[in-house]
Amino acid sequence: MEFRQHKLDNGLEIIAECNPQAYSTALGFFVKAGSRDETDQLNGVSHFLEHMVFKGTPTRSAADVNRELDEIGSMSNAFTTEEQTVYYAAFLPEYQGQAVALLSDILRPSLREEDFAMEKKVILEEIAKYDDQPPYGAHDRCMVAHFQSHPLGRIVLGSTQSVSALTRQQMLDYFRSRYSPSNIVVALTGRVDFPRLVEQLDRCCGDWEPFEAPRQILPAADHQGLDVYYKESSVQQYIVQIANGPAVEDDHRYAARVLGTVLGDDSGSRMFWELIDTGLAESAALGSYEFQGTGLFMTYLSCAPEDTQANLDTVRQIIEQAQRDGVTDEELRQAKSKILSHLVLQSERPANRLFSVGNNWLQHRVYRTVRQTMDRYQQITRDDVHAILQRYPLTHTTTVTVGPQTEVNGIAARPLPAA
Repeated sequence: MEFRQHKLDNGLEIIAECNPQAYSTALGFFVKAGSRDETDQLNGVSHFLEHMVFKGTPTRSAADVNRELDEIGSMSNAFTTEEQTVYYAAFLPEYQGQAVALLSDILRPSLREEDFAMEKKVILEEIAKYDDQPPYGAHDRCMVAHFQSHPLGRIVLGSTQSVSALTRQQMLDYFRSRYSPSNIVVALTGRVDFPRLVEQLDRCCGDWEPFEAPRQILPAADHQGLDVYYKESSVQQYIVQIANGPAVEDDHRYAARVLGTVLGDDSGSRMFWELIDTGLAESAALGSYEFQGTGLFMTYLSCAPEDTQANLDTVRQIIEQAQRDGVTDEELRQAKSKILSHLVLQSERPANRLFSVGNNWLQHRVYRTVRQTMDRYQQITRDDVHAILQRYPLTHTTTVTVGPQTEVNGIAARPLPAA
């Protein structure tokens, strides 16, 4: 295993975890462009643009893009988050050249007006579909309620109103403000011909014009509150809780992930034994998530409506006990074992390993081997976990619940608003 890196003259960074024993190659263009980089008026443009990238280039039609991806037998897709948009493909090593040429080309899309108008309908349908399915947008509503005016409070999909009002020119302007070569990392994992890769990316992307693409990094306020939404057709009650946690720059994030595993992993955690194993809830989980400048702990719970209040009380008791007494040696050992096993299993395929390598470089400009990451988790102590609980009280939560309950914790439910 060898790590290689190179930067083109225009600032485009190329990194690769080269494994000559691998049977496949994975490629990703990691763009630092997400919903936190938008304005309220442009909310949803990052995700919309992700769709438009596959609609054709000056040299390829949308049909050409899809056909060429099929011709090399690739597993390809894209996704948008609050902080990045990623375009990726996994393929056999002999197709490295074709895959690089194709993904490089689509990163300079035509953004034709007729494609824009047609794809806008697709996006609006996606928003409506997402909001009409359980848990009825509880996650997004909790993010908005918790972060409020902070950039992370913008929904990745945007709203029906914001997407409907978007114009092609606004998208083009946004593209020209975020898709700078200096704001993009090209990452590969698996069997990689690195010298050939650098030559081809220089040929395909070397003429991309660089420009500044700054991002505003702000800490999040410690917000608390409860919003109750009424959804008569819902069979279950859905609850999402958010508490502040360590940011991606904070080394305490490793202890936070261990804590999430102890309290809210989907098997063998405190929430599992108290709520799932007993049949009191269909799902109950708690995990940590990091962003630039801030982070969060998110708790998710779904249950029979009549059990809502009792289950919320149980979650609070679990958290209060942890904040008072910390975790046990056995819980710490078991949590580490789960995390380390997941790391190893996840890293066996280049297609999975790609995201760890690309995300680490995009966020930290750091390459970590699987062994280095495992060693860092092994260093976590009970004191580290308890320090997280004291620094980030999980009882200071923003809570959103959606379902047929007309009242939760003395708060009357209000109608679920349109997307």
